[in-house]
Amino acid sequence: MRTMRRVFAASVAVAALVGAFVLPAANATPGDVRTYRVTVTNLTDGQPFTPLLFATHRANADVFSVGSTASFGVKEIAENGNLGPLDMALRATTGVSGVYKGMVPLVPAGLPGSGVGPDSVTFEISGAAGARRLSWVSMLICTNDGFTGLDSLKLPRALGESLTVGTAGYDAGTEINTEDFADIVGPCQGLVGVSTGETGSGTSNPLLAEGGVIHHHPGIDGGSDLLTTTHGWDVNAPVAEVTVERIV
Repeated sequence: MRTMRRVFAASVAVAALVGAFVLPAANATPGDVRTYRVTVTNLTDGQPFTPLLFATHRANADVFSVGSTASFGVKEIAENGNLGPLDMALRATTGVSGVYKGMVPLVPAGLPGSGVGPDSVTFEISGAAGARRLSWVSMLICTNDGFTGLDSLKLPRALGESLTVGTAGYDAGTEINTEDFADIVGPCQGLVGVSTGETGSGTSNPLLAEGGVIHHHPGIDGGSDLLTTTHGWDVNAPVAEVTVERIV
C-alpha cells in the first residue's frame, strides 16, 4: 500500500479536466478574483472516492470540523455519495465564492473500475475578494460513512505559489460501521471487484444511525464484507494528496 507522507496535516483533516461543473456561488462578488489550479490524487490501493466537491470561501464559511456533528450535506456524501445537498448549501452560503463539482469518481489504478475514473484529476477554481480558503469533501466509497477532505485550507497568496497537503480519512459519526455491502453504496463492489452480489444502499438506514461526531476513521476492521487487505489503508498516512497553485 502506498504511504506517501508529504505535508500530512491531521488537523486539516491521468491528471485531466474530466467533465465537471465549475460555477460561481449565487452570492459571489466581483473584484480581486484569483484562480487556482488544483490536483487531487487518490493515494489508496482500494478506496475509490466519489466525484470531488470543492469550494473557495471566506474564513467564516465552515464546511466540517473534527469533533463536531456532520451537517446534513456532509452526512449525505459520507453515507450515500450524494453531492447534491452540500453542493446546494455551499452555493447558498454567504462567504462561498466558487464551487467545483466533479462528474467521475477517483479510482485507484489497477482496480476493475479504473476505466470509470482516473486516480488523479486536475481542475481550476476561482475565488473572489476575501475568499482565501479552500474546502473539499468526497466519500470513501467502500465505507459506511467514511470521507476525506479539507476544511478551510489557506490558499496560496502569490502568483505562481503552490502548496501540497495530504488529507486524512474521516468517519462522519453518522452511521454504524457494519462493513456489510448491503449497507454500503452499490458502486463499491464493481469499482473494486469484490462482490457478494448484494445491491447495496444509496439511502440512509435509520436503524444504523450513530449520533456521533466527525473523527479520524479507524480504518477497515474486516469483520464482514470489506477486506482489510483490499479496502483498507494506513490510518496514519494520508489517503489523498492535494496540490494547489495560484495561476491568476
